[in-house]
Amino acid sequence: MAKKKRVLVLTGGGDCPGLNAVIRAIVKRAAQTDDWEVIGSMQSFDGVLNEPTEIVVLDEKKVDGIHFRGGTILGTTTKGGPFAWPVKNKDGSWGSADRSEELLRKLQFLGVEAVINIGGDGSQKISQRLFELGLNVIGVPKTIDNDLSSTDYTFGFQTAVQIATESVDKLATTAASHSRVMIMEVMGREAGWIALHAAIAGGADVCVIPEIPYEIAKVIAHLRKRYQEGRGYAIVVVAEGAMPKGGFVYAHEATEIGNANKRLGGVAFQFEQSLKEAGMSFDSRVTVLGHLQRGGVPIAYDRVLASQFGVKAFELVLDKKFGEMVAYRHPNVISVPFLEAIEKYNYISKDSDLIRTARGLDISLGD
Repeated sequence: MAKKKRVLVLTGGGDCPGLNAVIRAIVKRAAQTDDWEVIGSMQSFDGVLNEPTEIVVLDEKKVDGIHFRGGTILGTTTKGGPFAWPVKNKDGSWGSADRSEELLRKLQFLGVEAVINIGGDGSQKISQRLFELGLNVIGVPKTIDNDLSSTDYTFGFQTAVQIATESVDKLATTAASHSRVMIMEVMGREAGWIALHAAIAGGADVCVIPEIPYEIAKVIAHLRKRYQEGRGYAIVVVAEGAMPKGGFVYAHEATEIGNANKRLGGVAFQFEQSLKEAGMSFDSRVTVLGHLQRGGVPIAYDRVLASQFGVKAFELVLDKKFGEMVAYRHPNVISVPFLEAIEKYNYISKDSDLIRTARGLDISLGD
């Protein structure tokens, strides 16, 4: 029997509902061929670069029933990577090393003929650099933030929105009971997709997003109007990247070795304090959803989209269309070059229908 060709699958960046469905789809599509086998690298590229290597065989038995499980059976990491591998210097300080050439040699030794990298913006930037070095690599977009501009949606986003919306529903009952302003912070980094979708779906009164800097006086005026109308409570959804007009994003510099991303989170507490300092008299409480949004089982929409992406990714391998990322352009699943995929960030357009819908529902955006 001829030796089978190998495709390596890995998941990088933050975890996301639907990752396992992608892995399963790749394996099941590859099983329909006679000359390919799928292997997985644990913790993104770390599995290849670690000594000993951490590589697992992915067959149909291994992926049976994983499509409805959250997280990723391959593990993931937001640290390091082949171009910035953390190394400890002799003086005890930490630095980084470029191990990309070593990675390519190891992949060749393992008999890997193609790599499918499942990850967000940062992961696909790594994919492009490796492609430029000659690696046969395909990308699959993954992020709950929906911040990749080359695809209509990324899997995991709708599940995150569902979790956020259900949280708004729950906060509404306790807000009404206590006549409070409930402020809920959601993820999304520099984009307000999760916040705005959850605000519209959950019937929030105020939603502040990174794309539209808010004025605290206008937020208070809207809240007062709500109370004067007799509702007696209010729901505010705050995107973690939101900022006041003329202000700045509330973030912390990451201190973990190999993780250069700034850490967002906690803006809702600052927002509440600004409301109080500006004269808001209503009782208020803050809820930060945090990683609850990226945990748990994916909803049906994300399972379907993730499965479509997985099948398409392996078919791109068969067609040797390397250097491309799978993308969803309604109603089709297509592929786009990495350079197009990472070219620009997917912000919400200020004149988009989604913004118009929010304003039409009398949701204040703080402007």
